[in-house]
Amino acid sequence: MQDIQNTPADVTISIDRVGVKNLRYPLIVRNKHNGVQNTVAQVDLYVDLPDNTKGTHMSRFVQLLHEWSGVLDYASFKHLLSEVRQRLDARRSHLTFRFPFFLEQCAPVSGSRGLMNYECAFTGELEADKPKMCLDVQVPVMTVCPCSLAICEQGAHSQRALITIRAGFTGMLWLEDLIQIAQESASTQVHALLKREDEKCVTERAFDNPAFVEDVVRNVAHRLNAVPQITWYRTEVESFESIHNHNAYACIEASKE
Repeated sequence: MQDIQNTPADVTISIDRVGVKNLRYPLIVRNKHNGVQNTVAQVDLYVDLPDNTKGTHMSRFVQLLHEWSGVLDYASFKHLLSEVRQRLDARRSHLTFRFPFFLEQCAPVSGSRGLMNYECAFTGELEADKPKMCLDVQVPVMTVCPCSLAICEQGAHSQRALITIRAGFTGMLWLEDLIQIAQESASTQVHALLKREDEKCVTERAFDNPAFVEDVVRNVAHRLNAVPQITWYRTEVESFESIHNHNAYACIEASKE
């Protein structure tokens, strides 16, 4: 049958990324302590396309994903990047897996257990056998306003905030470590399940540790600077203010190379 994709392009302009987007696929993610967990990923697979080629072979992306092991770690992800680049005869390959990641957490006093979910992404690019990897995670936390606490005789305004970490890395970087960094950088972490004694503990802990978004984002950056596997990062903190009609926001981006 005729292979239209390999015919000359009508307009000779190269394409940076072409492929399949928003493909749902089962995924196995390695845990730091508990082996693996099963989840569902939203997958993007792209390659570049030279200016003299009309189209890419879309079916090959899906075929390669199906042939892949489905266990997500640094080595397997690099292997899939290499396979996509070779089978599509491309200079560069790009992959993104977006997925929910679950961790069991214990309430601080009662010990009640519950599952927290975190939105994560694993992104990679491969050119000339030089991979670039990036790990993303969004972590909900709680903040107490230091200014409100200082000027009020009773209480202070507190709210949930969202810490987003995007980190470039080499070797193995665990999602659990990034989540812990985010949680330790805020007034306190949030929990899936709390009893009354836990609520008291968490609330008092937060009020003992008030923090602006500026404090939180600096705390995150300071901790990321100490992780040797991380080559660069971008961290954002967005506070969903409880008494203002706006969100508070702070961001730090830095390269360690």
